[in-house]
Amino acid sequence: MLQGTAFDLSTVGYTQSEFFLSGNAASYVPIAPFDPDGRWQVTQASTSPYTTRIVVNRPADPAAFNGTVVVEWLNVSAGMDSAPEWIYTHNELIREGFAWVGVSAQAVGVNAAKAADPVRYAGLSHPGDSYSYDIYSQAGKAVKDSAATVLDGLRPRTVLANGESQSAFRLTTYVNAIHPLVSVYDGFLVHSRRDIGAPLSQAPQANVPTPAVVRFRTDLDAPVLVVQAENDVLALGSLAARQDDTPRLRLWEVAGTAHADAYIGLGAGDDGSGTAGLQGLNLMLSPPTRTGCASPINTGQAHYVLDTAQYALNRWVTTGIPPAKAPRLQVDTSGPAPAFVLDAHGNVNGGVRTPAVDAPLATLSGLGQAGESFCFLFGTTTPFGAEKLGALYPTHASFVAKWSASTARGAAAGFIRPADAAELVRAAVRSDIGG
Repeated sequence: MLQGTAFDLSTVGYTQSEFFLSGNAASYVPIAPFDPDGRWQVTQASTSPYTTRIVVNRPADPAAFNGTVVVEWLNVSAGMDSAPEWIYTHNELIREGFAWVGVSAQAVGVNAAKAADPVRYAGLSHPGDSYSYDIYSQAGKAVKDSAATVLDGLRPRTVLANGESQSAFRLTTYVNAIHPLVSVYDGFLVHSRRDIGAPLSQAPQANVPTPAVVRFRTDLDAPVLVVQAENDVLALGSLAARQDDTPRLRLWEVAGTAHADAYIGLGAGDDGSGTAGLQGLNLMLSPPTRTGCASPINTGQAHYVLDTAQYALNRWVTTGIPPAKAPRLQVDTSGPAPAFVLDAHGNVNGGVRTPAVDAPLATLSGLGQAGESFCFLFGTTTPFGAEKLGALYPTHASFVAKWSASTARGAAAGFIRPADAAELVRAAVRSDIGG
């Protein structure tokens, strides 16, 4: 149905199902020109019939359900549906009892599904991405209004939106233009956006791009948590759209992370048993390569921060307790182009910190690299040599102590979940680093 995790969900108490969703979706046009402040006013334009699909991962035991459904706008950058946010955050979703719904909101995903399985998906039809925003709204409404079917009787109290990369561009426009009209979602996790939003409408409907710089509107009635990697800030230009935190907006820029990284592959097989923690640590010393890319790819720890982001957004919505405020990545704007301010190990200063950058084994960069296709998104890892590692960590105990202290600081600051902190410390103890 959808490639997400490579292990059997039943082994962690979850079940997967798929539904077709049909209706008439609206496109939208502006009432007034869009400004960078995101306070956009739109109105419905044409409507068109559609049939798409949603994939549901939920607790098999109703008693394990925590009452919150996370609805991911599936990413279509690779020419088919993918679920990067499920991969990045599934451990937190599963251990806390969330339900997750992946929505084929865009035409590329629907058409790819039809091509992959013409019999199963013969009935799907998509009128074009001008209608994608309303399709996403209707999917969220279906979770609430048809929970008896979609969730097999689970009763949701909270419905959250999330999406990464190309989907985050769509969610940026959705938050500013569509949410004020429909109020379907109770909160938004926007991961790896760029400086603009996706077009509100496009050919064959009216072409409605967004301004060259787009910020989130500050009159929001639903919380928005934005999580950014290094190359989102510089290479994708979100530095120009940086905002201060508000009562309804938090921005977390995560040091040592890339728009895409090694956990996209590792995470598919991460069943929460803890083995992936040690694997991830070892990858910093022996980083993987990607076909067509010039250098080993980023092996940072964005997924741990994203676990926390999903938890923090849900707590924000359900209890009113906001997420921690984070310092921004340090950027030097005095030269001809903005550049990160780096520490003695070549890692960026500032931002959300993890042991990967504060008890480092490598220089972790989110900035792009040469090569084919998506290489510019994957960042790089440059492992330290044996001499430098020996100087930093003369004994195994010294490495464990520094790694554990950094982990504890991240947990105390509100950026690493307790279960993930325990996994990180266990990984350090089980490693052979130091001495």
